[in-house]
This record gives sequence, C-alpha cells and structure tokens, in this order.
Amino acid sequence: MSVSGTDPQPASAFPSLVGSKVDPNSPVLLSYLQACMGSLPHEALQVLYLDNSRILIAQEYAQQGSAVHLLLSPKAIFRRAFALDASAMILAHNHPSGDASPSVEDIRATDALVSLGQTLGVEIIEHIIVARDSCHAILQGPRLCKPARLAAFFDLRDSGVGRLGHATSTCAGAAANAQTTAMRRLQRRELLGNPSLLANPAWDMLIDLFLHTHADKPVSTSALCIGSGLPMSSALRLVRKLCDANLVLREPDPADGRRKFIRLTPRTWEGLNRHFCVGPD
Repeated sequence: MSVSGTDPQPASAFPSLVGSKVDPNSPVLLSYLQACMGSLPHEALQVLYLDNSRILIAQEYAQQGSAVHLLLSPKAIFRRAFALDASAMILAHNHPSGDASPSVEDIRATDALVSLGQTLGVEIIEHIIVARDSCHAILQGPRLCKPARLAAFFDLRDSGVGRLGHATSTCAGAAANAQTTAMRRLQRRELLGNPSLLANPAWDMLIDLFLHTHADKPVSTSALCIGSGLPMSSALRLVRKLCDANLVLREPDPADGRRKFIRLTPRTWEGLNRHFCVGPD
C-alpha cells in the first residue's frame, strides 16, 4: 500500500489495496483503518485517491491534529487529487476517545467538501470515522439542513465526552478567539514550514489545554506532547517546566493508573480566559 507522511503501522503489515477496487463498506478496508488509526492518541486524516472505476491509486496520511481535533485543508487534499488525476476520494479520520459518532463539525465539513468536490469534478465517496472498536460512515447518516460555508480549513472534532475534574465557565467569545489563534498558528506552519522556528510550544500547549477545558475533555500527557510538534523528550521536559511553574497540574487517570492527565491550574485558566476575551493573537 502506498503510504506517505507519518505512518503509525508499516505498510508491509497490511495487504496492498493499490490497484484494487475499493468499497467504503468493505470489511477489509474498515479493518485496515481500525488497525492503523483506531488506537492513535491524536487525530489523523487519511485520504484514499481513486480513479473513474474506483480503483485505488494511492492512500496517504494527509494531516495530523491533537487529541480532540485536526484542521482539514481542502486545498491540500484536492490539489493532491489533481496531481494524481484522481476522480474520487474516500476520507478517513480517527476519534481517539473511542466514540465513532460524528461531531457537528465533522458533518458540516463533510457536506461542504462534497459540494466543493462536485464543483471541482472530484467525488467524495465517503468520510469514515475510525475508532478502536467501530467505524462510522458519515454520508450514510443524517445530513444537516444548512450546508456549511466553504473555508480554507475545516475543524474535525472528536465526539467523545470526557471530564476534566473541575468546572469552568468561559466568557463569551474566548474559546472562539483561542481557536482562531490555534488555527492561525497551524496555518502558518503549513504554509511556511519550519515549525521549529515559528512555533512557541509552551504557549501552544496552554492554548490546547484551554480549548480542551472549554470542551470539558481530558488531555493525557502523551497527547499534549504529540500535539506540540516537539520531540517527545523535549515536550516532556516542557510539561515538567509548566508544572514546576504552577501553570498546569498533572493528575492520574482514575481508569488507568499508567496514564496522567494534564490540566490548567485555576489561575492559569482565568488568565487565559481574560486574555482571549480581548481577541485572538
């Protein structure tokens, strides 16, 4: 199987599907997706590019996000489809929470991509959500009444519900401003490259934690480190520094003693809330 980008499983571990006709409901395809994406600690997007006869031309990892969301770039995936002379695509992204149910953001992004594909002559056959024990085909489910607007990026979100262990109330607009800041930083990295030169990883970690707090979702140490884009050893050192500075707290997962959750201290959360009430960075 042709795989580019970050592949969590070696391609040799699965039977090659390139050159074969692909059905989005195929148990072989769904088993493959669960095996290579279902247990990832972060969201990732795979795109299967097909020709007119639904024969698989290439399968690629397109983008990677955090533990609860990723920003999907329509420009990137359609540009790649044109380069491969693909007539259709199957999208697949995972939900680390284990809940394969689509979020509202997932459905809106899919509907908008279908409309865009119809305009560009590239059919979106299906968008599959992958979890550890199940998969969900979005286009076979209920649709939204109001189509989403076209955008430079779409935010795909995990529908799983978690608890952070403390209640917060974000001021109106603060979460949206923080999300805008996160999207701008990701877009800057994708457009300009050189993430090590352009990133401010400690600040990015705090923004990620603030958005997770607003969504009432826990963040594991590993997920926070992966989302930072740093090497794991460097990210862990940075988390320790944030803990030492009393900006974040490390708490055990009551369901798994081997895992730790990272959350903002009340003082840090209040400071970020006030900061983003003013507007995005």
